[in-house]
Amino acid sequence: MSQSKPENKADTTHSIDKNDPHPEIPTTYRSRTGVRMMTFAMTLALTLGGGFFLVKSLKARNKAALAASTDLQSQEAPTVEIITVTHAPPSEALRLPAEARGWYGSAIYARVSGYLTNWLVDIGDRVKKNQVLAIIDTPELDAQLEAAKAQLKASEAEVKVKEADAEFAKSTYERWQGSAKGVVSDQEREDKKAGHATAEAKLNAARARVNLDKSNIDRLTFLAQFKQVTAPYDGVITERRVDVGDLVTAGSTSNTSPLFEISQYDQIRVFANVPQRASGETSVGTAAAITASEFPSEVFEGKITRTSQSIDPQARTLRVEIDLPNASQKLLPGMYLKVAFKLRPRTSVQIPASALVFKTGGPQVAVIRSNNTVKFIDVQIGRDNGNTVDIAAGLSGGERVALNINNQIRDGSGVTVKDNDKVASK
Repeated sequence: MSQSKPENKADTTHSIDKNDPHPEIPTTYRSRTGVRMMTFAMTLALTLGGGFFLVKSLKARNKAALAASTDLQSQEAPTVEIITVTHAPPSEALRLPAEARGWYGSAIYARVSGYLTNWLVDIGDRVKKNQVLAIIDTPELDAQLEAAKAQLKASEAEVKVKEADAEFAKSTYERWQGSAKGVVSDQEREDKKAGHATAEAKLNAARARVNLDKSNIDRLTFLAQFKQVTAPYDGVITERRVDVGDLVTAGSTSNTSPLFEISQYDQIRVFANVPQRASGETSVGTAAAITASEFPSEVFEGKITRTSQSIDPQARTLRVEIDLPNASQKLLPGMYLKVAFKLRPRTSVQIPASALVFKTGGPQVAVIRSNNTVKFIDVQIGRDNGNTVDIAAGLSGGERVALNINNQIRDGSGVTVKDNDKVASK
């Protein structure tokens, strides 16, 4: 049996022409290729379109939900924190930073110019009044003193000459005065009288020069005592600024430096600056408790001794001073301290500073009424304590006031209350 020859079907493969310059580019394709590509494109387009509409639908749904939630929240009353107004404590301590200073504190300058030959004390040494601290060599002063002494001797010798001249003029005038008329003329007699007066005047001038020379010697002798630099009072040397051989200049000008600094602090002065708000409650006699971080377990009791009686226009503070015994000398000049003043009792009410609302008409507080609506009330501040404020007028105690209230809330607005008193008590 002979096999039938297969029918010739369209050749679905492409042939490659060896003479074709681009043999890699097919010139014929398999059947139904275009249909497949079209189907793929339509499927892709439908998928993208469906995704687009799905995303758009989800966005619209979320937007609607957000709008509904916003509308619901806008219909709800805003939440505010409240606290019940209480009476201020009967007394309160005003705590402030303070500074210790010695009862006396002095810079010791040289009274004479010269060279420092020796210093006998150093920082930290305790000295007594009139104790020698240093010695200054004063060659110029010594020379001036010797010259003054020589000048005095010359002046005293001149006085003796003038005394002899005055005695001779006196005897001559007495002889001429006792002569009979006609023996000497009146003019000669007057001439001898004038000579006697001149001699007396010269003698008095010579004696005056002697007194002047003696005064100059006394002055130079007094200055010579300052060759020895001494302590003006019992105290402690806190600084030494000179060394042997230094040239020192007399005086305390801007161009001169002190030789030593000395302080006495068996009793110290404590200075503090009281804010203006409390200046009316701190006066002479106000009790004060002073502490130092170096002695945490000790409290030094004292009272205000004096005040500046004026408010510093820059800092708006009152300068007060407390005199404090310091026999143990634990507290040192320049030490940083803390002082607490016991202020007088009060009868006002107290609220947190965050409850105040400041408007053009003055300070107010937002009182929450029993039906949870807001009423703004004018108040008068009695004392600003920082975190708390004493109210002198406007509140009587027991009211519920809002803290940090939203500025969008108006008088009569309803609110949802969050009671801070209950939260704190849990």
